[in-house]
Amino acid sequence: MLPDFNRLKVFYYIFLKKSVVNAAGKLNITASAVSQTLNKLESELNVLLFTRLHKKLVPTWAGHQLFEILNPFINDLEKGIKHIRQAKQIPSGMLRIGSPIEFGKSYLPGLFSSFRKKYPEVVFDMKLGDPTEVFPLIKSGDLDFGLVDIFLTRDQVFEDFGIYSIDPLIDEEVIMACSKEYYVREINGDHSFKNLAIKEFLSYQKSSLTLMNWFKHHFKKAPVNLNRVMTVDNHQAVINGIKNQLGMGVIASHIVRKDIKQGRIIPIKTPSKDVINTISLVQLQDKEPSLTEKTFINFLTKDILSSGTLKTFINIS
Repeated sequence: MLPDFNRLKVFYYIFLKKSVVNAAGKLNITASAVSQTLNKLESELNVLLFTRLHKKLVPTWAGHQLFEILNPFINDLEKGIKHIRQAKQIPSGMLRIGSPIEFGKSYLPGLFSSFRKKYPEVVFDMKLGDPTEVFPLIKSGDLDFGLVDIFLTRDQVFEDFGIYSIDPLIDEEVIMACSKEYYVREINGDHSFKNLAIKEFLSYQKSSLTLMNWFKHHFKKAPVNLNRVMTVDNHQAVINGIKNQLGMGVIASHIVRKDIKQGRIIPIKTPSKDVINTISLVQLQDKEPSLTEKTFINFLTKDILSSGTLKTFINIS
């Protein structure tokens, strides 16, 4: 069992101040209380920590060893407490943020850089993943908040979904697309449900949830079975699969804007409007955000509204 932490604190200051009286002054307690606490600690550890020479205390080998253990811990504790208190006055410390992979890779590092120019005491820990990864990490407290693809979560069931606060931030167009070669060979202008449902697909999940949602949006129904020729949890891998004529996949249009304009990637259009994927800010509903979190979220929201990010993500013309 670990020794009483209060006794370890008293020992630390006795060693540091080389005196019971000086330690008592530092701790704002009586010298008698310091002496009693030291005796109890030595009894608890069953070892002498000091040799008593009249009014002088000489650390034993065990005393030196215990001090070497406590010294870095208490120094780090003091620094940590200072940072915790400081974070209530100015934005500082670490922000742990979850994000969709491509959005996080393409947008957030630049935003982090801009934010740190104003608040250099803030550092970031970013987790890139899909909603099934981000939601549980928010729930467990391993992320302060997350940015989540709402389209990808549609029809999925999350435990205690009501514990989250979800605020829409950005809309991005989501399209079904294939390479020009695949389009000419397999689609050739026939965008009917009957024709599309029997083609090859690239999927993010074994459940094909994203593909199924695309079909439901455009045709009000989904295929019974899909011919998935590749399943991968990476947006860029799906795009590369499309470019290599593996089949069709659901992707964010803004990421392949140049390929679409140059005709290398062909969107599959229907009379329905393209799917809009909402990227939302997700936090625990009852969580009180820190000053750092509030400041960054406000910074993020203003940047999205003022920098043209909304236009970038939903306009491919």
